[in-house]
Amino acid sequence: MKYTPALASGRLVKRYKRFLADIESPAGELMTIHCPNTGSMKNCTEPNSEVWYSTSDNPKRKYAHTWELAKTPRGHYIGIHSAKANQLVLEAIHANKVPELQGYADIRTEVKYGNENSRIDLLLTGDTSKDSKDCYVEVKSVTLLEASGRGFFPDAVSSRGTKHLRELIEVVANGGRAVLFFCVQHSGINTVEPAGHIDPEYTSTIKMAVEAGVEVLAYKCRMSPQSISISKSIAFRSPES
Repeated sequence: MKYTPALASGRLVKRYKRFLADIESPAGELMTIHCPNTGSMKNCTEPNSEVWYSTSDNPKRKYAHTWELAKTPRGHYIGIHSAKANQLVLEAIHANKVPELQGYADIRTEVKYGNENSRIDLLLTGDTSKDSKDCYVEVKSVTLLEASGRGFFPDAVSSRGTKHLRELIEVVANGGRAVLFFCVQHSGINTVEPAGHIDPEYTSTIKMAVEAGVEVLAYKCRMSPQSISISKSIAFRSPES
């Protein structure tokens, strides 16, 4: 995914009210931009860190600029736009970068399913293998880096995330294939694991999901101010490991 037009840069002043951030341009201008991330963004919002933002030509938008990338003092890139994770995974599947999700004739997005009024991020159908199972893929963006390259999800208590795990468990119980896909948008993360110290319920539910047959994939993104794309698989650490 290339950034077109090119991103502009600045320095972070602060993020606030969840969806807003103040930045300072290279010319010293103070700007308010949209922050497209509903999480806590723990360890991602250090003041004076370098940021990059896109610009919309939609005249109806209150804030024309959207925060896309941050760079930590250690030089790690972070993809701030969590909603782009779905598109990144979709592009990677089409580009044959995710071997575990190849062999399907059709991919649909945001399809209603389950008993709890959910929408699956990606529904893969038309499996050409002998199993012929539809594959339900729930995508989560991971940006929380803690010690020694360890990435964690979620970065705040997520009842919605736990609900999605219950839905995936139900898919497997009904004979389908269910995949939880961690899209890692932090270049410093080398492994992913549930954040039991932040959301114990999510952690216990993901353990149940794995035991029930839900597959977990974790793929890391390659990021720069020019482009972002999924690059390679990394390890997922289950709660018991």
